[in-house]
Amino acid sequence: MTKFNVSRRSFVAGAVTAGAAVTYLSPALRAQEAAAPAAFKTQLRKALLADIADEATCERIAKAGFPGVELMKKGVSIEDAYKARQIAERFGVKIHSFMGGWAQFNHDNADERKKSIEDVKQMIRLTSAYGASTILLVPCRIGGAMPKPSQFKIDFDPATLQVSRVVDGDNAPFADYIKAQNTSTELSRQAVEELLPVAAEAGVVIALENVWNNLWVLPDFAAAFVRSFKTPWVQAYLDLGNHVRYAPTEDWLKALKGTLAKLHIKDFLVNREKGNDGDFVPIGKGSIDWVSVRKVIEEVGYHGWVSIESGGYTDAEHSRLMDNIFAGKGAVL
Repeated sequence: MTKFNVSRRSFVAGAVTAGAAVTYLSPALRAQEAAAPAAFKTQLRKALLADIADEATCERIAKAGFPGVELMKKGVSIEDAYKARQIAERFGVKIHSFMGGWAQFNHDNADERKKSIEDVKQMIRLTSAYGASTILLVPCRIGGAMPKPSQFKIDFDPATLQVSRVVDGDNAPFADYIKAQNTSTELSRQAVEELLPVAAEAGVVIALENVWNNLWVLPDFAAAFVRSFKTPWVQAYLDLGNHVRYAPTEDWLKALKGTLAKLHIKDFLVNREKGNDGDFVPIGKGSIDWVSVRKVIEEVGYHGWVSIESGGYTDAEHSRLMDNIFAGKGAVL
């Protein structure tokens, strides 16, 4: 398939067009970064999730001490996105990303696949109107009989990304899963390639996330998928809690080094005796070592936004939790 290439100069210019999240410094963000300890060179910026950026939402976010927001509501007009951007800016809040969510790039019906691609193109334009630099995109999902999270041992071709084995020993029980994985990888690659010219024109990075969709479930495989596009317009959106049932969060960060566009933060308590191998829990009550994770974030050199996607605390408490995690103190209030 044809590759879409872009120069570094074009990429930087596109990032400026998209709102220049890396240079935007709201009052809350300036205060946060002024208080950052000298121990860490990497600067992390905290954000909340919200459906829309109306006055009430932006006021709440700003009062809680968050300089940024990631928006989620679909079907918003381009005109309303521009208005939301203006409202957010009045409150000193940066709309840094749009959660495009799930696509259906592996749908059995070609017309449905095409519709999904066109829907994402429109969401990319919406992201640009918000002034956001990234759209979170989950290409697709698969189901059926598959290994348990702790069983996965994936062998894949680095050139084609086609999988030959997913566990040690007999792979016959997972033949359908392997076939679905390979088909979904190829169809997703084709779809994302089609999105690249739109993303480049809009100045929006396509930030791929594999979130409980049973695809690219190990760090090296997920990283290979993201890097296969060979363009700065495709990067990774990593949720620090979503994949700990497959591998430690630190391993995900290290594997995706250099491809990380944005981070989500939540916690997960691993329990191999339970369905789904555990449960999502409030931050600090799970299996993630937040002191260690902060050190690895520093090690891989990630600077940027971290959107909290968790419950169990008030906005103000989540703000303090994130400050402490960013400072290397762990998930403490």
